[in-house]
Amino acid sequence: MRIRWLGWAGVELQAQGESLVIDLLGRPEGVLEGTSLAAPLPAVTPPRAQGDVIAGLCTHLHRDHTDASALADALRPGGTVLHPESFGGDDHENLWTLKAEAELTAHGLPRQAMGLWQTTRIGPFTVAAVPAVDALGDPQVSWAVEAGGKRILHLGDSMFHGYWWRAAHRYGPFDAVLTPINGPTVCFPHCQPPSPFPAALDARHAAVAAGLLGARTAIPIHYDGFHVDGFYTTQPDELARFLDVADGEPYTVLTPALGEELTI
Repeated sequence: MRIRWLGWAGVELQAQGESLVIDLLGRPEGVLEGTSLAAPLPAVTPPRAQGDVIAGLCTHLHRDHTDASALADALRPGGTVLHPESFGGDDHENLWTLKAEAELTAHGLPRQAMGLWQTTRIGPFTVAAVPAVDALGDPQVSWAVEAGGKRILHLGDSMFHGYWWRAAHRYGPFDAVLTPINGPTVCFPHCQPPSPFPAALDARHAAVAAGLLGARTAIPIHYDGFHVDGFYTTQPDELARFLDVADGEPYTVLTPALGEELTI
């Protein structure tokens, strides 16, 4: 299996001549459209199999992890978007998912909602929806993907939780765990009062989670972008912090450059 980091949380997986993408982001500026916010944007690049990707996996329906326009450009005709099942609720509860939902509907992309622990086969890939925890209470999964005897786990922007051991037992050992590391604190209008705790894995949480999952390799993602003081506040030197706290862990850390391809 080959892994190519596409920027932010985006990843392209290739096996047996087929490709799928996870959390593809094509237009970072689209995340902030319709708001008065300004932020440094992450650098991104399209998948190598642009227009011929067999599936787009979305860990959750936040716009920086579900970019319908980018998915429409990347997928082959009939390519499917997989995402977590809805929790229901009103527009206030679902405020942060409405934009991605509307864009997916507007593009008419085939969709498959996946329940927790549900497994499906797409081309050479076996894909499982592993429970994860979203800081805003929105549906989120981590994607366990196996092809050619190699296994990866993509953690989206999950918080720290207690599913690590169960995930490792069911779907491990993992040749690579792709983990967020930016650990933002957030203050969003529909989630008040705000929490002081990280809304996604920070450097220390990520290093521990990769160890609990029995990762052979940890690949940091979801850093270097979208910092907005008082709204989405990240820590400086995210990558350096992760490399420091992961030093001595029983796994290798790989830090691919944007668009760089790794083979596992």
